[in-house]
Amino acid sequence: MKIAVDAMGGDNAPAAIVQGGLDAARIADGDFEVVFVGDESQIHEEIERHHFISHLPIHVVHASEVIEMHESPSTAIKRKKDSSIVVCQRLQREGKVDAVVSAGHTGAAMASALIILGRLPGVHRPAVGSVLPSSHGFTFVIDVGANVGARASDLQQFGIMGSIFVNQVMGVEEPRVGLLNIGEEPTKGSHTILKAYELLANSPIHFIGNVEGRDILKGKADVVVCDGFVGNVLLKFAESVGGVFSLYMKKHIGKKIISNLGAFLLKPTFRGLRKIWSYEEYGGAPLLGVKGVVIIGHGSSTPRAITNAILEAAKMVQQNVNEKIKTEMQTLNGVEIVTEKA
Repeated sequence: MKIAVDAMGGDNAPAAIVQGGLDAARIADGDFEVVFVGDESQIHEEIERHHFISHLPIHVVHASEVIEMHESPSTAIKRKKDSSIVVCQRLQREGKVDAVVSAGHTGAAMASALIILGRLPGVHRPAVGSVLPSSHGFTFVIDVGANVGARASDLQQFGIMGSIFVNQVMGVEEPRVGLLNIGEEPTKGSHTILKAYELLANSPIHFIGNVEGRDILKGKADVVVCDGFVGNVLLKFAESVGGVFSLYMKKHIGKKIISNLGAFLLKPTFRGLRKIWSYEEYGGAPLLGVKGVVIIGHGSSTPRAITNAILEAAKMVQQNVNEKIKTEMQTLNGVEIVTEKA
């Protein structure tokens, strides 16, 4: 197995990307090869900073261009054909690698996957899923930005793809799938949501009905389905919670001796909370529904985040997630996916 890593993507590239890739190669212990894609001289310079790596299964593929954050994804992909993310996706299409990990331009990662790899048979619109912490561990939210709007049939497919991912990659038996809505009652919501409820209820998944925003962190559902506009707002809000909590504690603890003592005793707890809310613990966000494995990392990904994203990609390949999605999209155990205009 080979995992292509966009070495030039992200705020901390290529240093953090290379370190994360090397760490993943160590952990893999020969299970897969890490293929760094980007400026060859910069990548080799970073690799040489590390020791005891001669035995690691790593490889470098040169790409002379980088898609910058301010560039239009579709335009840049067509113009910069030798950019690191485009070369990564091309390698996957040609069967030279099995997955792609990038912490670079999110739009470019998604657009290049759609243009170069294409969609899985039966998938209307690919979607991006992301993990949020909850009182029971985590909640997988899909979509978090690939589609600003979504039809009812799209939401149905998001639920099916999310259920497969959470089951196969995150190890949850019969994931509970909920539809994000303004109330729990089946009669609430827009026409699209009402139709999506009906479609999800007749899909081969463990659909538990509507869930509200307050239910997400409670862990009521393992998979929460929504369109990309709502999901992205939710994701950005959740990302701010951990930071706000830390600032609050720093501001209000430490003013008195007793507070200092309490802070010392609670330090392991605070460290655990920080870890739970840290995006780097969950790797990256999978783009589900394309003919390949694509993991999109946070722009400010640390080496640890990159390592976890690579391990996540490897597990998707090992579990043959795309084949399972394709099978469900085509057969749904006899339940036809309805294409409609809602």
